[in-house]
Amino acid sequence: MQLETYISDLLYRYDCVTVPGFGAFLTNRVSAKVHESTHTFYPPKKILSFNEQLHNNDGLLANYIAEIEKIPYGTATDKISKQVKSIKSYLVEGETIQFENIGELILNADGKILFDPANQINYLTDAFGLSHFTSSNVKREVYKETVSAVEATTPIAFTPEKRSNNNWLKYAATAVILLGLSGFGAASYYNNTIENHNQLAQEQANEQLDAKVQEATFVISNPLPAATLSIDKQSGNYHIVAGAFRVESNSDKKVSQLKAKGYKARKIGTNRYGLHEVVYASFENRADAQRELYKIRSEHNRDAWLLIKKLD
Repeated sequence: MQLETYISDLLYRYDCVTVPGFGAFLTNRVSAKVHESTHTFYPPKKILSFNEQLHNNDGLLANYIAEIEKIPYGTATDKISKQVKSIKSYLVEGETIQFENIGELILNADGKILFDPANQINYLTDAFGLSHFTSSNVKREVYKETVSAVEATTPIAFTPEKRSNNNWLKYAATAVILLGLSGFGAASYYNNTIENHNQLAQEQANEQLDAKVQEATFVISNPLPAATLSIDKQSGNYHIVAGAFRVESNSDKKVSQLKAKGYKARKIGTNRYGLHEVVYASFENRADAQRELYKIRSEHNRDAWLLIKKLD
């Protein structure tokens, strides 16, 4: 049993994952930050820690293993207990325990477990797809020197009075700002106008369609046979995940259950852990996906989450 795989899966959704009889892995959200010397921007993330004192069984890990492996809860608890005994024996012998995507565990001279978290993975789903980047330092003095060099070679004569009066620079900067603000306002107004126009046109088209349907109801004497409609295949890179399953037949069952509830559920393949992922639906843009995610969390599944992934 790959215990670290199950712990890693749960850390995406929960802030505390307890391994009964061993300890708890905790996550703490930290905000985005900028390194002052390297000018590197880091996205928000969850940092990992380990607390040896929190070792009482809360049922989370055992229930998850029982669900994934389709075994009784008691059997899952026994498997965890055997794995913990093995881990502790290795630690006592002075070995380092490596949990993939989680970190390293080692026993110190006082018999306490030391934890060194891994940094290659971010368990904060809100920051999915974000990575750190470095920006070059802005050196304004360079531009001042460049302006001075241009002025020295320009054929226009600058008198001392004009050189000492920088009001024209202030006026120019103010004009640029005003033009930028007016352009932004005009663009916003244009976009809002287009959106209102499209909405109005859609409402008018719907009214015309309703009128034609009512007219056709009275004119056509013989009912037409039922038409077979083909549903377009879902597309988009924003997916609301319902769950991931080790056994593919369980993922098929989940898709059927969600479709029975009216969702456009489907499978989108396997993740890096070999689990079959099932989604409620897929969307072209993030805003629509986020709205549907809030609705699903409040009405059906509070553990649903948004996956941004380009499908082949």
